[in-house]
Amino acid sequence: MSRDATIHAALHRSRRQRLLDELGDGLLLLPTANETIRNSDVHYEFRPGSDFHFLTGFPEPEALLAAWRTGKGTHRAVLFVRTRDPAREIWDGKRYGTAGAVKTFGVDEALPVGAMWGKLLELLASHRTVFHRLASDRAFDQRLIDAFGKLAMQKKRQQPAHPTVVDPMPAMAHLRLRKDSAEIESLRHATSATVAGHIAAMQFAMPGMHEFDVQASIEAAFRMCGSGRNGYSSIVASGPNACVLHYHENDRRMKKGDLLLVDAGAEVFGVTGDVTRTFPVDGTFTDAQRAVYQVVLKAQLAGIRAARPGAAWDAPHRIVLRELTKGLVQLKVLKGNVAALLKKAAFKPFYMHGTSHWLGRDVHDVGAYQDAAGKPMRLQPGMVLTIEPGLYFDPRDRRVPKAFRGIGIRIEDDVLITARGNEVLTAAAPKTIADIEATMRARES
Repeated sequence: MSRDATIHAALHRSRRQRLLDELGDGLLLLPTANETIRNSDVHYEFRPGSDFHFLTGFPEPEALLAAWRTGKGTHRAVLFVRTRDPAREIWDGKRYGTAGAVKTFGVDEALPVGAMWGKLLELLASHRTVFHRLASDRAFDQRLIDAFGKLAMQKKRQQPAHPTVVDPMPAMAHLRLRKDSAEIESLRHATSATVAGHIAAMQFAMPGMHEFDVQASIEAAFRMCGSGRNGYSSIVASGPNACVLHYHENDRRMKKGDLLLVDAGAEVFGVTGDVTRTFPVDGTFTDAQRAVYQVVLKAQLAGIRAARPGAAWDAPHRIVLRELTKGLVQLKVLKGNVAALLKKAAFKPFYMHGTSHWLGRDVHDVGAYQDAAGKPMRLQPGMVLTIEPGLYFDPRDRRVPKAFRGIGIRIEDDVLITARGNEVLTAAAPKTIADIEATMRARES
């Protein structure tokens, strides 16, 4: 059973208080994620819900948080958890139980999950508002509706018959968008492990290996650096597979002259890194690969420079589009005036995705990209986003000079916005051509 090193009761209480202060008076109900059957009697690996874990740190399934404000700057939190069960713990590992949940996670009370609906009926009767996202757990929603029905029967002609349901997720996303100091520290661990995995890949990959061989080296490095799981499924795409954005088979045998695109991130303490590097399997870029790579790298560095406090969140994307379009003209993939080509999105066949997304507990983390007026969000210290331009030349695309066909390159880093600019959390992953080739030569020593 996971015993996170970042469990801090005061931290989670502070997060809950900040959320409840933003939501106002009412009862917050937040289930964790459900266990899911993979096949037959085999489950997918359980991971607690990101919001639930952010507010509690509690790692076990079949749990629910109920919390409400009790006064200015105070609240009460109740966790419903599985009870201790020696027979089941022989099979599945130890449980915290109610006493352990209170002692370790600092909630005010913990009750058996089997007693949940009786207690919730009591709590619902004393609140006019329930903060809960409908339609994410239909079984829970049905039980909640049944509870509302019982309340209505008890109140008969009294109005309202049951509490008003309000979605807490916009407030939760707003709270999670700017990382607190503990999450930033966790991100440093996650990105450090992620960097180690990418360096391992560069020093392990050889022509004749399969993509999954390299995947094994990456994920072994993650585990050795304290990452219990990946933040997402690793993409290990060689040769033309790099032109498939979410390639997942990872089973091709790599050849001399191939580029290998690796998009992989380690999860540590509930947050994940997200890095992409592209490098030659045999350790040396060809002239054509070098030319395309330099265009993507120049665009990425320009995008990183644009990620500053006060800038629109999509400022890196707009600059990346300009740099990539200029590069496509230099490569003779496109012809014409850069401004005119940008206006008609001529880059789209070769760069079809965005440049950035928020990063944190989810690889595509929560948080709005537009403000209430519909304008791009402004970057603020504590926000973390990716910068990940790429160019992808389909091997059958006759619009592309023959030397470039089949080349797919993406370069991605994780960027923390700071008061004075930004910090590239993944800067230690080799990125220049010289650094990549030097890192790969080191495998021979």
